[in-house]
Amino acid sequence: MEKIKAVWPLVRWLLVGLVVGVGLWLFARTLRDVPGLHNIPFESWYGDWRAVLLVTGLFTLFVLGFTRPRRRGEWRNAGLATAFFISLFTEMFGIPLTIYLLAPFLGLPPWVFGMNESHLWAFALDRRGLLPLHLGVSLVMVLSMGLIAIGVGLVAVGWATVYRGRGQLVTNGIYRHLRHPQYLGLILVILGFNIQWPTLPTLLMAPVLIVMYVRLARREDEELATFFGEVFLDYAARTPAFVPWGRPALRLPERPAAAGRTVTAPGGGSE
Repeated sequence: MEKIKAVWPLVRWLLVGLVVGVGLWLFARTLRDVPGLHNIPFESWYGDWRAVLLVTGLFTLFVLGFTRPRRRGEWRNAGLATAFFISLFTEMFGIPLTIYLLAPFLGLPPWVFGMNESHLWAFALDRRGLLPLHLGVSLVMVLSMGLIAIGVGLVAVGWATVYRGRGQLVTNGIYRHLRHPQYLGLILVILGFNIQWPTLPTLLMAPVLIVMYVRLARREDEELATFFGEVFLDYAARTPAFVPWGRPALRLPERPAAAGRTVTAPGGGSE
């Protein structure tokens, strides 16, 4: 057991390095391969249930493993995030329900939407005559993969940093610049996928998820202020919640009362 405890910090940062490395590799591959130059027809792209299960499983494990939900509010957010990914990847690789609903309004058959046309923002830019389809696909892929790579990196680095806190207020590493890097990371991932592959369910769920994460962050700030008192208030006064160049203040109580309970805040500066 002692050997495992001694090795675990190294394993933890190796996991972070793996996540960050994969995100950067996928982003670099997107820049190098110029998405949109090659298309895959409707009948060949959809119906890939193996891909649905694999990618959904990976992102579900990522959310549950790196955010470590414990309280009711955290499990509620994790559950909705999981539903977001299930809906997203079911439509991305399995059955494109949004396209089946959208195609009749455009006067088009669903099978017109191959892989490139299913990037609906790129398709809209092409229909409006603003960008050719292949350039629109390249644009949305570069933007979305950039946001997703940054997002998963923030979640992973935040997890590894706060894990070392062991009940203490963590103000070093990524938490020196942001109070809630994990929640910011999840928001960036949600926005990135809605740029890359928008669907009706994910477009509806995205603002709900974002509001839930912001509310959860505010609640954690209040709990941390109650538990750590002036130490946390000083930290919060100089450290923004989500945007490094934003305003630090976030509805904190002025005079927190002492309380003898454990605070679990995977998205904030304490564990």
